[in-house]
Amino acid sequence: MLLSEELVAEIKFLSLFNLESVQEGVKVHGNADPVLIAAAQRLFDKGLVTQHDGGYLTDLGIEVAEHAQRMLTILQSN
Repeated sequence: MLLSEELVAEIKFLSLFNLESVQEGVKVHGNADPVLIAAAQRLFDKGLVTQHDGGYLTDLGIEVAEHAQRMLTILQSN
């Protein structure tokens, strides 16, 4: 299974969330990288974030972000 650029961007976006405080959101500004803007929109369409430009993680988004961040932590360890 190859990871598309879109999927990688979504994983990167999910890694921006602070999972220690679900009250912290992520907002993508209009002048941000278009790849990041598109990733936020796709995550919103999938029901993982509350706004098309990020916002807060939904319950499903929290679960997915936890898995994504754990995966990245494991892969980045020595």
